[in-house]
Amino acid sequence: MIKYSLVCDNAHAFDSWFPNSDAFDKQAKRGLVECPQCGSQKVSKALMAPSVSTSKRRARNTLIEHMPQPAPASAPAAPAPTAQQPVALLDEQQQQMRAAIRELHQKIAENTVDVGKSFSDEARKMHDGETPQRAIRGEATFAEAKELWEDGIPVLPVPSLPEDRN
Repeated sequence: MIKYSLVCDNAHAFDSWFPNSDAFDKQAKRGLVECPQCGSQKVSKALMAPSVSTSKRRARNTLIEHMPQPAPASAPAAPAPTAQQPVALLDEQQQQMRAAIRELHQKIAENTVDVGKSFSDEARKMHDGETPQRAIRGEATFAEAKELWEDGIPVLPVPSLPEDRN
């Protein structure tokens, strides 16, 4: 595992762990690395001080490894190992924001009809009176959504769930 100091295009600094040195580049290229503060996917490695192994440090570590260790003095038995606990990479505010987005998605799913990729066509048909008005959801490109908005057809982009990018 390797830990990188990262920074997004909005100058938010954060750290993240990767299985190896190539993993960051691959994940960033696929849009899987994002800033936990603003969600930007324009993330790059920040300048980091390398951990250099000097001869003094190696000698000190070798000396410590070979020093006789005192026998434990009737210490109480070590506690039983506990199950692994999840590691939180997001602070409480970010977790609350993601929970709110999940709740919004659930309410939208419960109260709308999914028209998939034909969202733009269906919204235009309803606006033109060709089909009855109803609450719909679906997918549209940025250009399609912009064109609908410019034509006076109200649309609301909904942020994607963080899990949808995994």
